[in-house]
Amino acid sequence: MTFDCYISGIPKGIDALIPPVGTANLPVSDHCAVFPGFCDVHVHFREPGFSYKETVASGSAAAARGGYTAVCTMPNLNPVPDSPEHLAVQEAMIAEQALIRVYPYGAITVGEQGIKLADLQAIAPHVVAFSDDGRGVQSEGIMREAMLTAKGLGKMIAAHCEDNRLLRGGYIHEGAYAALHGHAGICSESEWGQIRRDLEMVRETGCAYHVCHISTKESVALLRQAKREGLDVSCETAPHYLVLDENDLKEDGRFKMNPPLRSPADREALIEGLLDGTIDIIATDHAPHSVEEKAKGLRGSAFGIVGLETAFPVLYTKLVVPGILSVEKLLDLLAYNPRKRFGIPLAQNDCTVWDLDAEYSVDPDDFLSKGRATPFEGMRVRGRCLMTVCGGRIVYRDEGQKI
Repeated sequence: MTFDCYISGIPKGIDALIPPVGTANLPVSDHCAVFPGFCDVHVHFREPGFSYKETVASGSAAAARGGYTAVCTMPNLNPVPDSPEHLAVQEAMIAEQALIRVYPYGAITVGEQGIKLADLQAIAPHVVAFSDDGRGVQSEGIMREAMLTAKGLGKMIAAHCEDNRLLRGGYIHEGAYAALHGHAGICSESEWGQIRRDLEMVRETGCAYHVCHISTKESVALLRQAKREGLDVSCETAPHYLVLDENDLKEDGRFKMNPPLRSPADREALIEGLLDGTIDIIATDHAPHSVEEKAKGLRGSAFGIVGLETAFPVLYTKLVVPGILSVEKLLDLLAYNPRKRFGIPLAQNDCTVWDLDAEYSVDPDDFLSKGRATPFEGMRVRGRCLMTVCGGRIVYRDEGQKI
């Protein structure tokens, strides 16, 4: 089956992927497409430890509804997966609840505290990469040791780059909106400064290195140069950084994420980075919280938004339909590149079927995720997921619910 193209009507051959069901009752228009199952290398399913925010079951259901058949879950959990014993708790939950393929990260440091390396050798065979996502590794010495160890184990470091010394209590971008409304800002250097530090160590160690959720023009420039040098580096950004900026901020917790929405110039640089290949991957950084945790405005709400159920419709509407990106390029960013970089196979019986003519407004009340906080609430988008198949099994099917 050819995945990366539009197919008019019901895609031929999909019956071979889903023989028990067929396609006669799919609620389709005359403009459908079958795509490979998407792969998100940056999600938070919150289990073990924070099941009131999300569970493996609810998170994987949301992923399936968004067209994803594989995700990588970040390690800011309780217990943190920093040893085989702690990782086993998460693995048991994945085995019991996951609707799709779920690949856990292992922590870089014990408890993600940045003080002592986790048992990287013991957990390496069971994790997709090492990350302390949610926190930047502040110690240069610890990060160098982690890179050397990961290099020896044939594993990648996926870095949340954030210099705590430069945060100064900030919670949105240090820009025009913060100045106008009296908010404490997060400077761009808190991100790109640590990327610059880490790239120097990549030059020393030869470690495979991936940067999570880049948001600034300086980050793009640093990674572009690193790739020109031939360093083994990659990076991701998220849908909200590509279609929103600080001019879209409202006094609402659903606009608070880390890193924050940056300036229009940063957003434009990120799009340029997609087009020239500097940015390899679009990942959602799906980070659900309870309603109460997101109801305290920009100042008091927890960092994080949900994104699995809106990623493709938002990107298709805002980037593909206007001609900024081709659908083939979008599939590279959502499906092919993540798997290639992280060594995640794409099974031939993993696919997702979309009605590309369906138009609707994003309504968080319809989400399968426990999280409801999205800056895209009310946005008119095109593209509705009709079905997602993982391992030849239907894991999501639109049953005509209001979306």
